Amino acid sequence: MSDLASKTVSLAGASAFPAQVASTPSVDGKKILIATPRGYCAGVDRAVDAVEKALALYGAPVYVRKEIVHNKFVVETLTKRGAVFVNETSDVPVGARVVFSAHGVAPVVHEQAELRQLQTIDATCPLVTKVHKQAVRFAAEDYDILLIGHEGHEEVEGTQGEAPQHIQVVNGPEDVDKLRVRDPHKVVWISQTTLSVDETMKIVELLRKKFPHISDPPSDDICYATQNRQGAVKAMAPRADVVIVVGSANSSNSVRLVEVALEAGAGAAYRVDKATEVELDWFADAKTIGVTSGASVPEILVREVVELLKTHGYTEVEEITTAQEDVRFSLPKNLRADLKATGAQVDRPHQVREKGAKVSNARATRKM
Repeated sequence: MSDLASKTVSLAGASAFPAQVASTPSVDGKKILIATPRGYCAGVDRAVDAVEKALALYGAPVYVRKEIVHNKFVVETLTKRGAVFVNETSDVPVGARVVFSAHGVAPVVHEQAELRQLQTIDATCPLVTKVHKQAVRFAAEDYDILLIGHEGHEEVEGTQGEAPQHIQVVNGPEDVDKLRVRDPHKVVWISQTTLSVDETMKIVELLRKKFPHISDPPSDDICYATQNRQGAVKAMAPRADVVIVVGSANSSNSVRLVEVALEAGAGAAYRVDKATEVELDWFADAKTIGVTSGASVPEILVREVVELLKTHGYTEVEEITTAQEDVRFSLPKNLRADLKATGAQVDRPHQVREKGAKVSNARATRKM
C-alpha cells in the first residue's frame, strides 16, 4: 500500500467531495472524469464512525459481526485500531461489546446476543431498517413477500430473517417462473437496497406479468446513494474509453457500477480495491478515463487512483456531477448516550439527525 493510504486517517467522513485534486491541461488530450456522487453514503459513514467512536470510548477490543461495510481497506484499518471482526455472534466472548454491520441482522441474531449478554451497538443503515419494517408489516398482514436480492448477501439474510415463512428471495429474472404464492392477490415485492435500479425494475416487470395484482412497497427500496452513484456513472460512461470503479469484490453496489458503466457505453470497465491493482495496459490507448467508487469506499482510495493516472499523463481532471447529497444519519442511540455521558463530541459537525436529513438528487423515475 502506498504512503498515502497508510497514513492514519479518519475513515468516517473521508469521502467528502468534490475531490481536491489539481488539474492541469494535458498536452495530448488525456483526461480523467470523476463521477459525483461516489464513495461513502450516509449509512456507511454512520457505521464506520460508530466503530471508530466505540474504540475511542470503550477501548479495544470492540467486536464487529461480519464486515462493518464491504471494503477491505476499511476492515484492515479498523482491525489495526483494535476492532475484531467475527463471522457469528457465538464468536464474541460472553459479555463483550459487539457492533452489528450496516447491512443489518435478523432478529435471531439479536436474540443470540442477548443470550450471551453482549453489549450491542446496532449500526444497521436506517434505509435497510426501513426495508426490515416493511417485511414485518407485510408478514403481519399475511402477504407473500418477494425479496429481490442476492441470496447469501448479508442484507438479504437479515431481511429474510424478519419473516422467513413469508419471504422468497428472487435472485434474478430466471427465478420468476419458479415462484409460487398462496394468494396472487396478496403478493408484494421488496428489494435489497444496493441493487442496480435498472436490473431491479426489469425483475419487477416480470413479476407484474406473473402476478398482475402484486403490490409495490410504499416507497423506493433502492437507496438514494445507489441510485445517485449509478446515475453519475451513466452520465460519465459514454465519454470514457475506460472506467475504473474502486470497490471490493464483495461490495454489491461496486460490482453493479462496473455493469452500469458498460451498459451506459464505456469502452471498458474494471473494478479495483486500490491503485496498485490498476493494470497499465487497461488504458494503453485510452484518452479519457472515468473514475468512481462504491458506497463503502473512502475517498483516499479514489485519490490514489487519480494520482496514479496523473503520473501517466492524465493531468486534466473534470468532475461529472449529477446530484448533491447532504443526507446524514445520527449514531446508534446507546452509543450516543454513552458519548454524551462522557462529554465527548457525539456527531461530527457535518452530521445531523435523521429527521433533519435532506437529499437533493436525481432519483431514477420508477413507474409503479
